[in-house]
Amino acid sequence: MSQVDQIASAEVNHDIIIIGGGPAGLSFACSMANTGLSIAIIEKQPLKSLSDPSFDGRDIALTHQSVRILKELGVWARLAEDDISPIREAKVVNGTSPYTLDFDTHSDAISALGFLVSNHKIRKTLYDQASQISNLEILTESTVVSIDLNDAGANVTMDNGLSLGASLVVAADSRFSETRRMVGIPASMHDFGRICIVCRIEHELPHEQTAYECFHYDRTLAILPLNKCQSSIVVTAPMSHRDAIMGLSDEQFSQDIQTRFSGRYGKMSLASERFAYPLVGVHASKFFTNRFALIGDAAVGMHPVTAHGFNLGLSGQEILANEIISAGNDINSQQALKRFETRHMLNSRPIYHGTNEIVRMFTDDRTPAKVLRSLTLRAANNFPPVKRMIRNKLTESQQPGGFLPRLRNSWANRNRA
Repeated sequence: MSQVDQIASAEVNHDIIIIGGGPAGLSFACSMANTGLSIAIIEKQPLKSLSDPSFDGRDIALTHQSVRILKELGVWARLAEDDISPIREAKVVNGTSPYTLDFDTHSDAISALGFLVSNHKIRKTLYDQASQISNLEILTESTVVSIDLNDAGANVTMDNGLSLGASLVVAADSRFSETRRMVGIPASMHDFGRICIVCRIEHELPHEQTAYECFHYDRTLAILPLNKCQSSIVVTAPMSHRDAIMGLSDEQFSQDIQTRFSGRYGKMSLASERFAYPLVGVHASKFFTNRFALIGDAAVGMHPVTAHGFNLGLSGQEILANEIISAGNDINSQQALKRFETRHMLNSRPIYHGTNEIVRMFTDDRTPAKVLRSLTLRAANNFPPVKRMIRNKLTESQQPGGFLPRLRNSWANRNRA
């Protein structure tokens, strides 16, 4: 693998160009390893940001399906044991009510509902795995300025004058994807008018590997169990509250979280920097066009309340890789891209719109909404089939195993023959 820093105007041909070197783009490159295809990633950040990303406050709740994908890609084994924290129980709190909606693994064959891993650790291990791919080239500090898609192929031009040709372009360049706009794929965007503030906090009492989602009336507080007596904190509040929350001293912020959590974990102390992210949901109207496909947040950008954004990105790239590999040498197969879109739409649309409805209901402080919230939690708790369905969707513990390794090996063997 090589990095391109400064290149005079030229044209280089690849089979697939991936725009965006985040988790979705890197995982897709890993999925296409051993196929013999020539692949390039275009990333605007410097190489250091990919190879050694900084802590950004975000801890990702991985489903069982995501863990399975990361294992098949060889990424999971690169994580240290201390980097992984299992979630064994989860409780949903409604306002000031002591009643909670509970999920656990006591009567199931699974050891955990999900697994928490820091975003920067996942990014680093994905890069480390991708850096071993002989048929992958990563071009950093490069920005795409134009894309030409036609029957003969795709052409991507960058700000450094380099022009890349390919059979297929895959965009993974965030929910505000410029390349999605360049090729004319519209997307519906929902600005929640809220800010997400994330950090880590230490506490006196053990969390027993329990995650809490507290829907208070002015904001939402998620407290997610990390290793030892430390938790990941996710506060969502109206955007107008951003400066007031970020302006609190470390002691004031810790005390505020401790009070809002009713002192369940004893004294709390901030253990990291605080990071603030605006909340905007995005869903593209379609996921492909001729010689072009969308994955990751470029396809679907989620509100974090159900923790499905990263997991959808992983599953989406796997679906695309499966379809491309199944199509053999026809990388731009319209039938394969259509199958990818259909499967990913079926996965993402219900979760995307369902999550938005959950956010709407649990951020509405009017009396009818409060009553509906209470009834919803009690209904979910007291009807086992409903509760089981919700839990299986959140954990993705019932998803079938992947067949990507078998497909990759089959293609590699065919190419060697």
